[in-house]
Amino acid sequence: MARNRIIYQSEGVYISKEATSTGSGDHAQLSRVQSANYNFNIARQDVNQYGELARIDSIVLESPTVSFDMSYYITDGANEAALGFYVATGAQAFSQFPSGHVQDGSGRNLYVVTSNEGTDLNNFSGASSLSGKGCIGVGNAYLTDYSIELAVGSIPTATVSFEGSNMNAFTFSGTNSGTIAAINQESGTALNSVIRLKEPDSFTGAGVVTALRPGDVTINFGTWSGSGLISKLGGNDGAHLQSASLSLPLGRTPIERLGSKFAYARTVDFPVTATLTLNGVQNEVAGGNLVDLVNANPKQDIIISVKKPGTDTLAVQYVIKRAQLDSASISSSIGSNKTADFTFSTQIGGANDTDNGIQMSGSFATAPF
Repeated sequence: MARNRIIYQSEGVYISKEATSTGSGDHAQLSRVQSANYNFNIARQDVNQYGELARIDSIVLESPTVSFDMSYYITDGANEAALGFYVATGAQAFSQFPSGHVQDGSGRNLYVVTSNEGTDLNNFSGASSLSGKGCIGVGNAYLTDYSIELAVGSIPTATVSFEGSNMNAFTFSGTNSGTIAAINQESGTALNSVIRLKEPDSFTGAGVVTALRPGDVTINFGTWSGSGLISKLGGNDGAHLQSASLSLPLGRTPIERLGSKFAYARTVDFPVTATLTLNGVQNEVAGGNLVDLVNANPKQDIIISVKKPGTDTLAVQYVIKRAQLDSASISSSIGSNKTADFTFSTQIGGANDTDNGIQMSGSFATAPF
């Protein structure tokens, strides 16, 4: 019977460890996904000639671009680890959060699995749990943006975007077997390898983080807290923060060459600057002078910590190393609270740079791969 529609209950998102991964152990299902969108665009060049009004052909000169973006609730760092970020467990380790995405590689594959109408995908189990279910795959996907949003009244959420080289569609056979989405980027031919995915998981149970709460978010500004700024930051006597947004753009340039139909690499455009934007209700004014701030040009770590609900245990933590203040904006009007907006930035360093960039730690017990 034909399906009438597809809604969120029937879908699940998986990611591979590498573009050439085929085994179920090298694929992880992402948890708490809230949205998933994908599309492709084919750039063509019309061929016209004297003597004919309409084009005689329209040929492809550049490799197509496949885009994929999704959002999910932040939990314990397991999703970030599966996506290829470096996430330390336990104490904060000295390594760049995006280090796995700034190195050369062939990308990763993303798979959106769809079950029958009216059935929960995560309730299927067993070696053939995906048999007969449809799937859309995005091959050789490279991460181009990662951002988080922490706000009063909202569940902490992450948004990620990818650029890929291929998209395929298939139906799973027995033993959860499907067709790999990746291609050989040099020749532009499909790999056609058989992949196997794990049985779906709802990621619930005792000790599992369902979702994080804004009331468990704390931000430590170090010496940025009221030292020579227009408005105080942090603490009970500082601006009452309403939201915090961390953006990590990883813009990429496809590298092509004669003899290849597809880009053989999508390298990160350096330097990469991460931005932290804060908004708060202003309640105090700190002493200070802008000229002193400019002359001192201070750099200070900012730590974003989120605890597990009802505990003193950290769920995730982000450290923005050597953050510098780029802008401050104060707004006041009749009928509204006076608000302050601040923007800080830092540049991403190498994988062994312990002084700059972003670090992250999580509380997940088992690595995704």
